[in-house]
Amino acid sequence: MKQSLQLRLGQQLTMTPQLQQAIRLLQLSTLDLQAEIQEALESNPMLELTDDATDDGAAKLSSSDGDATETPSENPVDDLSTVDVGAAGDGDVVSQLSDAVPDELPVDSSWEDTYDSVMPQTSSSALPDNSDYESQDESSESLQEHLLWQIRLTSFTEKDMEIAEAIIDAIDEQGYLTCSLEEIFSGLREELETEFDEVEAVLHRIHNLDPVGVGCRDLQECMLVQLQHLSPETPWLAEARRLITDHLKLLGSRDYPQIMRRMKCTQDELKEIMALVQTLNPRPGALVSPRQTEYVVPDVIVRKDNGAWKVTLNGEALPKVRVNNGYAGLVKRADNSADNTYLKNHLQEARWFIKSLQSRNETLLKVATCIVERQRGFLEHGEEAMKALVLHDVAEVVGMHESTISRVTTQKYMHTPRGIFELKYFFSSHVGTASGGECSATAIRALIKKLVAAENPEKPLSDSKISKILEEQGINVARRTIAKYRESISILSSSERKRLT
Repeated sequence: MKQSLQLRLGQQLTMTPQLQQAIRLLQLSTLDLQAEIQEALESNPMLELTDDATDDGAAKLSSSDGDATETPSENPVDDLSTVDVGAAGDGDVVSQLSDAVPDELPVDSSWEDTYDSVMPQTSSSALPDNSDYESQDESSESLQEHLLWQIRLTSFTEKDMEIAEAIIDAIDEQGYLTCSLEEIFSGLREELETEFDEVEAVLHRIHNLDPVGVGCRDLQECMLVQLQHLSPETPWLAEARRLITDHLKLLGSRDYPQIMRRMKCTQDELKEIMALVQTLNPRPGALVSPRQTEYVVPDVIVRKDNGAWKVTLNGEALPKVRVNNGYAGLVKRADNSADNTYLKNHLQEARWFIKSLQSRNETLLKVATCIVERQRGFLEHGEEAMKALVLHDVAEVVGMHESTISRVTTQKYMHTPRGIFELKYFFSSHVGTASGGECSATAIRALIKKLVAAENPEKPLSDSKISKILEEQGINVARRTIAKYRESISILSSSERKRLT
């Protein structure tokens, strides 16, 4: 085969290190960005925190001849920009970056190709200054640890202790056994000389531990164990035990007429029995299973001032950083020594880091302002006034790509007078109306929720009935769409919503 050279023209997408860093910071949540900023502060001596109250502008440095020279202050990242929506003279986002930032680096390169690496690539630490006692104590007792602590305080023999530990290891977070008792016995029979009755007896003792009903094999056994711990003088105790033992499936399907016929009780008596059953916990293990507290820090604050909606970035969410003027003044432009090169590399990367943060704030503010302007009806009247909105609509207004809008709206939250919502909450598809207009999916979900809240509990509205009611209001929604929207807002089906009144 003969070798030859060929010349081809083509296009290829390339990214500069600055763009790569800006995109990475853009898609980080507030908490992740806090950790990223903290790592940058720890690794780059050119960066420092700034406080507007104590910021006195430029730093004074002594020159070689003893005169004081003034070094221009690097502008800090200002996280508190405000834009008015619906008022005359809409505000513009003004960049506060230093003009000293040089030209872009070569495309498809990394920071290490030009500068020494000073920024960690992963985020693993949070800001220590913002930590509190509750966040420091993240470890909590699990269900298994809670049960093991109890059996160590009881009169278990060494053999029973090993059996109990094997049973506890098979209990899930809800408090139920994840395998049969026979499987546990077969695993213990090889190590211990035990009988199946001994394993079953230990299981019954575990049922009596706190929380009551833990270690049961199914819902029926769990509820019966809890009833056994009630006082014998509890009203309707025998009837509740009979209901769970013989008619649990009918209770699950809410076939109340059939239950009343089989138990030969009236509707009022069945209400009393069910009231006792509803005091039982179907998931006893959830009372002990640790749940890590998740805090939502809003990135954008929306408030109404003098008839206009104001969109403001949350300045308290992130620390303000700037270039340390003292270290920046030590850089000698004409010196190629190792120390000066080290300082120049850190200064360059610090400036680009600040520029990326400012770009993130500008983009977030533009997108949030566009959303508020489009969803002003929601802010004033609620979910039923929500308009249909997709990423393409916002991308056209702000002049950005849809992928950028998607990154901005992911894990970013907006604080409004109606609560805190993720920016993605304001985006929804639309459904056509009889008049030729559009109705957002969020507004339809709000209407479904409103109709279900006002329905008769004994005769709940079916999906077909809800579809007809909305059709009478001029909103054409199929029954299958109603079912999809209903499930998305955790509303049960009509048969499962049936109640005795």
